[in-house]
Amino acid sequence: MTDLFGGSPNNQPLTDRDVQLLDTTLRDGEQAPGVSLSPDEKAEIAAALDSAGVSTIEAGSACTGDGERATIRRVADLDVDARVTSFARGVQSDIDLALDCGVDGVNLVVPASDRHVEGKVGTSRDDVVSTTTDLVEYATDHGLWVEVIGEDGSRADLDFLERLARATHDAGADRFCFADTVGYTSPERAHEAVSRLAELGPTSTHTHDDLGLAVTNALASVAAGADLVHATVNGVGERAGNVALEEVAIALDHCYGVETAETTALYDLAQTVARATDVHLPPNKAVVGENAFAHESGIHTDGTLKDEQMYEPYPPEKVGRERRLVLGKHTGRAGAKAALEEHGVEVDDEELQAVVARVQRLAERDKRVTDADLLAIAEDVQGRERESRRVELLEVTATSGGRTPTASVRLRVDDEERVASGTGDGPVDAAVTAVRNALHDNAHTRLESYHVDAITGGTDAVVTVEVEMARDDRSVTSAATDADITRASVEAMVDALDRLLVVDSADEPAVADD
Repeated sequence: MTDLFGGSPNNQPLTDRDVQLLDTTLRDGEQAPGVSLSPDEKAEIAAALDSAGVSTIEAGSACTGDGERATIRRVADLDVDARVTSFARGVQSDIDLALDCGVDGVNLVVPASDRHVEGKVGTSRDDVVSTTTDLVEYATDHGLWVEVIGEDGSRADLDFLERLARATHDAGADRFCFADTVGYTSPERAHEAVSRLAELGPTSTHTHDDLGLAVTNALASVAAGADLVHATVNGVGERAGNVALEEVAIALDHCYGVETAETTALYDLAQTVARATDVHLPPNKAVVGENAFAHESGIHTDGTLKDEQMYEPYPPEKVGRERRLVLGKHTGRAGAKAALEEHGVEVDDEELQAVVARVQRLAERDKRVTDADLLAIAEDVQGRERESRRVELLEVTATSGGRTPTASVRLRVDDEERVASGTGDGPVDAAVTAVRNALHDNAHTRLESYHVDAITGGTDAVVTVEVEMARDDRSVTSAATDADITRASVEAMVDALDRLLVVDSADEPAVADD
């Protein structure tokens, strides 16, 4: 196994390296437009990062204000193994504010490129070195772990960057960070710069994705000697975002055998951050996207059923995922048969061919083909009546004009009518809570995914809502279309629940009374 870009004479092979992650979701990630994390959300994310084995958590910028400092204190007070730090500008007052928050260290940012030294700060290279040295000594004298970040380092003169890093280490800093602040650099340039910096002392790397090279530049930095990678979960961050923590972690683990985090925690971590930031994951997102382990093509599905490694670089379980066989216009016999078997439906060859043809025709009309669609098609092909419903939606109402969105539902559960209400963050969330209350939450089901598509435009737009509901190790997808997103959501959810509970009814009572 060889290093990226051939390495340099003083580099160790990657397989022998101890590389760690610094997560800056709570600081740099929150700088993404529209993202604002509450104290509870920051604490939840920090705890999840610690559980995933991330070594350092940058909790925020203490200089931002009283609210931010209170949040940083809350993260610093958590019982975590990770080092908790605060971002600090090159002024002593920022270090004092960080100290007041009880953090373990500071990420001290100073200008490195002439554009920042002269144009932004209005100073000189000599003054930057002198000021940085004084600040590092002040911070270390107060017991802080110190990382100096050379801002815009990828556009800095390398001789000056090297001079700044040497002064940083001589003053007692724990490490110096090569920062590609605007996602400007190439992997060759990153490798050249970090190779020189790593000869002076511990070096970290901070890359952005403006050119789509964030992961490549992070790997080039590691190959050159960096032993700490700054990243954010899901790559959330300003402009095109930071390098994605989950992508760096799996790339180093899978390609080079370097463990930086507990990879099985990556998917749950991604979902936690996506919910908190309200920045939803693209379906084709590497590692954690909805389609990362989904197979629709008949050839791919058939191959995957024969050999799970046929069309996957690593098993989904490695990152806390499960494999999905998706129904669509490319579905073949093997995929349709496997999907039906998951729901306990057996078909002969002639019936299977008819089911596949119907699935493909349905998909060609630009319709999502859900498990509920597949089961309905199979029932029709086999001339079977749908088994009697266990759960049926009779009525749903929702209000959101007040301070607390509220919804009520009327369901028929077996032979009994049930009425329940619920509250939530919005009318849809309130309606979902009402359904759970009506079932007394004894169905032990969970909402795995929720997807909305507007299929017409204008103020009277019709939407299609697709949900995936799961119970134990079984899941069912269902979709519903309506002008009212709340009703469509509840109809899809109830239909999926019914399909789950009907199949499981032979095993145990799935919906219990009080």
